[in-house]
Amino acid sequence: MSAPKKLFIKTYGCQMNVYDSERMAEALGGQGYVETKSAEDADMILLNTCHIREKAAEKVYSELGRFKGLKAEKPDLKIGVAGCVAQAEGEEIMRRQPLVDLVVGPQSYHRLPEMEAKTREGEKALDTDFPEEDKFEKLKSRPKAKRGPTAFLTVQEGCDKFCAFCVVPYTRGAEVSRPADRILREANDLVERGVREITLLGQNVNAYHGAGPAGDMTLAQLIWELDKIDGLERIRFTTSHPNDMQDDLIEAHGTCAKLMPYLHLPVQAGSDKILKRMNRSHTAESYLRLIERIRAARADILISGDFIVGFPEETEEDFQATLDLIEEVKYGTAYSFKYSTRPGTPAAERPQVPAAEADERLQRLQALLTRQQREVQDSMVGRELGVLFEKPGRFEGQMVGKSDYLHAVHVQAPTSQVGDLARVRIVSSGPNSLAGELIG
Repeated sequence: MSAPKKLFIKTYGCQMNVYDSERMAEALGGQGYVETKSAEDADMILLNTCHIREKAAEKVYSELGRFKGLKAEKPDLKIGVAGCVAQAEGEEIMRRQPLVDLVVGPQSYHRLPEMEAKTREGEKALDTDFPEEDKFEKLKSRPKAKRGPTAFLTVQEGCDKFCAFCVVPYTRGAEVSRPADRILREANDLVERGVREITLLGQNVNAYHGAGPAGDMTLAQLIWELDKIDGLERIRFTTSHPNDMQDDLIEAHGTCAKLMPYLHLPVQAGSDKILKRMNRSHTAESYLRLIERIRAARADILISGDFIVGFPEETEEDFQATLDLIEEVKYGTAYSFKYSTRPGTPAAERPQVPAAEADERLQRLQALLTRQQREVQDSMVGRELGVLFEKPGRFEGQMVGKSDYLHAVHVQAPTSQVGDLARVRIVSSGPNSLAGELIG
């Protein structure tokens, strides 16, 4: 029996890419591949790329350059580029880096086995189509291997919003929702393999409208169906758009015990002028009223957000409006970035804010967010929370897990195991995590 081939996948960017990398590994498992953590040991290297960050494509080319020596030593080594940079760059990747054997876009991962076979015949393989067939059905999980206690599950892909700064509609395509029965089947399979918490993924996950037994289902209806699965203890979802936060989803946050009190709801800016330039289709006021409604449904919910600083034509007054919104919302956590151009997007052609000015604003914004995040985290001290243990800690008898609010929590729990869901009293708050003690 021949030895298995080894696959090394490096994943960049969002949780959806993490999910996609798992599916690609399963697809290539049928071709005799097992995963390795070392590129040097691999028979195939796959870079699963993200196009959101600044100079994403150049970073991929730089990474590929590091593999030239390895390819020279191992001529049979196959190198592939997947993900959003692959979708955006296509043939340009193969032109600039001849060592690349395979380029595959996010909608074509189910075709990897045929593409891999093609490379073994000495041919190049390129697929950046948006095929009609359901890639998720083609990428059904192979071996029923034991899983960790948490898992991602993609329910929706693509985006129809066309924000002026974003490449997602061009790299992931239009909004598409998976049929509910297929999601529920995959969720049941994950739970049977040891998963206790599932995070539903989508570029605009709350725009979910997958086919159900009586017509299209909303995300809230899907969550209530997941709520029925024995052994599934926690449900989360990300990333949401304010315009798609429907009444039944807000209500579910107050009534569904398995739906965790954490909501990532990006606003991007607090100035209506900038929001309009971004093509966000909501105002600062409508966002604030939405937050009020969500907190009326569940007062203790932790709100997370995204912010872009230095967007084209942003003035100091516009920036101050963003700071004012942050002060009003009080975020439990947030992600903030200085605007950087994305070729092909409308904002790339507009007058840019000087880099030094944008840098200074980002520092001020991050200082405010850091203060808020620490205040929210410190407020957990003395509270009793559920903690799902995900791994052993650094010290003997210590376990590390996530709270209901997604905070990392360290607990002395020598008799506990990975996958246990424990009640914990929070005793202290550190820079990036909480410490707790088991109750009872």
